[in-house]
Amino acid sequence: MTKTADNVNPNVYDKGSEREKLPTDYDEEVEDLFDEREIFDLIRNINDPEHPLTLEELRVVEESNIKVDNKANIVYVTFTPTIPHCSMATLIGLSIRVRLLRALPSRFKVTVEVSEGTHVSEDAVNKQLADKERIAAALENKNLVQIINQCIVTV
Repeated sequence: MTKTADNVNPNVYDKGSEREKLPTDYDEEVEDLFDEREIFDLIRNINDPEHPLTLEELRVVEESNIKVDNKANIVYVTFTPTIPHCSMATLIGLSIRVRLLRALPSRFKVTVEVSEGTHVSEDAVNKQLADKERIAAALENKNLVQIINQCIVTV
C-alpha cells in the first residue's frame, strides 16, 4: 500500500534571492555573528518529505520566524506546516534541527517548534522536538536518518 501525500496540491511560492557575499565575509579579523538571514539560508533549501519542493517554496520556513541571540547562544526557529493535520510535521522539524545542529557551532542551543496555532497536534509535535532523548533515539534509526539526509541534502 502506498501512502498518499497529506496535501496533494500545496501552495507554491517564489524563492527569495540568495544572500550576497560581502568582502567582510572573508575577513578573519571581523567578528562574524550569526543572524536570522544566515540561519534561514541554512534551512531554506531543505526538501519537503512529500513534495519535490523546498520548505521555502512551501513557506514552511520564513526568515521572519527565526530568532538568533549570539550572546546567549540561542537559535529559535518556528515553522508552519502546509496543512493543520500534516503527518510530516515532526519529520520536518527534525530535519530543520539536524541541519542546524550539523552546521552551527556546538555552543548554540537550537529550538525548533511548530508555529503557534498552525497544527492540530502542535503541543505533541513541539514536545517531541524538544525531547533530547527522543531526538537521539530518532537519530539512531538508520531509516529515519536516511530520510532526513535526503531532505537536507544541499546541491
